[in-house]
Amino acid sequence: MNRVLLLATLIAALAMVSSQNASHSRADDSSGKILRHVVMYKFKDTTTPEQVQQVVDAFAGLPKKIDAIIAFERGTNVSPEGKSEGFTHVFVVTFKDEASRDTYLKHPAHDAYVQVVKDKREKVIVFDYWAQK
Repeated sequence: MNRVLLLATLIAALAMVSSQNASHSRADDSSGKILRHVVMYKFKDTTTPEQVQQVVDAFAGLPKKIDAIIAFERGTNVSPEGKSEGFTHVFVVTFKDEASRDTYLKHPAHDAYVQVVKDKREKVIVFDYWAQK
């Protein structure tokens, strides 16, 4: 469990650093902080590459459906360290505040996305943190 927590922390830190180039950026809050929502997946061995792409495409479509999202990034693990514990995909969703994140979590488009991914993932890590703009 400590290795998974360490992995989540490292990926969250990397997401924060790479956020300078985030797509769909609409952040203009004057508080100086934004809320990052990091989601990492380890897919089941039975999940096909086509099904993984379906998950990626569905997640990537959320910023167009949910106005609460101010930035979105995604990527696959390219680390040479071999410490990903089988987690292959990361998604970073940025919000201006907790209320926006909560709106996203309850949004029908998010619920529909969860239906796409729920039977394809073996494990998921969700990690939220406050970051400086």
